[in-house]
Amino acid sequence: MKVYDKLFIGGQWKAPVNQEVIEIRSPHDQSLVGKAAQASPDDIDLAVTAARKAFDNGPWPKMTPSERQDIVTRFNELHAARADEIAALITSENGTPNWFTNGLQHSLAEQANAYIRAAKSYGWEETLNDGKGPMIRREAVGVVAAIIPWNAPHQSALAKMIPALLAGNTVILKASPETSLNALLLGEIFAEAGFPEGVISIVPAGRETSEYLVSHPGVDKIAFTGSTGAGRRIASIAGEQLKRVSLELGGKSAAIILDDADLEAAVQGLKYSSFVNNGESCVAHTRILVSKKRYEEAVELIKTMTESLVVGNPADPGTFIGPMVRADQQKRVQSYIELGIQEGARLVTGGADVPAGLEGGFYVKPTVFADVNNSMRIAQEEIFGPVLVVIPYDDEADAVRIANDSPFGLGGGVWSGTLEHGLEIARQIRTGYFIVNGAMASYEGPFGGYKASGIGREFGVVGLGAYVEHKAINI
Repeated sequence: MKVYDKLFIGGQWKAPVNQEVIEIRSPHDQSLVGKAAQASPDDIDLAVTAARKAFDNGPWPKMTPSERQDIVTRFNELHAARADEIAALITSENGTPNWFTNGLQHSLAEQANAYIRAAKSYGWEETLNDGKGPMIRREAVGVVAAIIPWNAPHQSALAKMIPALLAGNTVILKASPETSLNALLLGEIFAEAGFPEGVISIVPAGRETSEYLVSHPGVDKIAFTGSTGAGRRIASIAGEQLKRVSLELGGKSAAIILDDADLEAAVQGLKYSSFVNNGESCVAHTRILVSKKRYEEAVELIKTMTESLVVGNPADPGTFIGPMVRADQQKRVQSYIELGIQEGARLVTGGADVPAGLEGGFYVKPTVFADVNNSMRIAQEEIFGPVLVVIPYDDEADAVRIANDSPFGLGGGVWSGTLEHGLEIARQIRTGYFIVNGAMASYEGPFGGYKASGIGREFGVVGLGAYVEHKAINI
């Protein structure tokens, strides 16, 4: 059992003002995983004061970009060395199967390296017009509050913290209560890396304390990953104060299977792109679009694939689907399954009951609906669980129309017999992130969404630019 009875504030371990410590229990069997300190508004005040002082008077923003890069690189090396340990801890806290947590954790060194490479070649200060001016400086925004969810905690945290730190900002990480332990473990690594006093704070907290942080006048920018509803609330508060904001929000991504695609390969690809991270993923392809010519064939293959998935203890290497993170999340997903039946969709496999033998955890059966109309709520709303809907289309123009008929615009994909055909479809889909034939994502390219899926981008040089202000000095 892991215990953190202190918060990481300004680089120092401090007892929470209100002495609040919560128990983190396994979503698999509700056994005790550990205990972690929780922040109150009083602790947020301490963290903001430390961050404000470090930014306004400390050495971090005044260091050269290369000096900051050296310390961030040191952190990245230390973090990578503990990838297996961190992955196991995250799995125990949030129920993500270890095959995914471990793979993602080992990829985060490259996520950071992409930012570091961008920082090395970034135009921190340059003069335009062949040296005649104006001079353009890219300077740190100030105090950044990074607010993350529980489903991929270190990936979400470092996608914000690394570029913010490289740019010279100070950072307060607000983690979710469900994954407090791995968040505070990050404090150990940041301390060992040698960041100056005040630069980094890590404060797990609930919703009310999070809103206090968002509205704090000492914070200059909010970087948030989470639900669209929470993002709207954050944007409204930030708008009142004219705070800078980046929002990576929800999705309801469509996977279009074209008639010239290898159908069996496409369905095997959906195993990962649709059911990744128990379906608790903003980029999951949960709307599967198939032409009427191949519809029943595709539905049967998707059914077979789904029923082959091993559901169980997320720590077991053979498990593909683990539990939902909390009881209320389990009930929410089950309610959508019941809603799909009420809406008249055909239940192909799965259902709202708990898988046999797993009643002690927050499990949901991987579920597939067919004969779905895109106007149904199960096709329009983010379920955030292992639930897929298969929607028929008439022709490719109809497929594009259905894919774009969504309040979200985060991800999606196409399966095609040729790259050219796939790209032809990709160019027509209104999302910020798209894959052709199951391609792997790159940390060099920008990631983020259109419409209700957010504001701004993460990763690489574009993500680095989200943490700077541009100053023009006319010479």
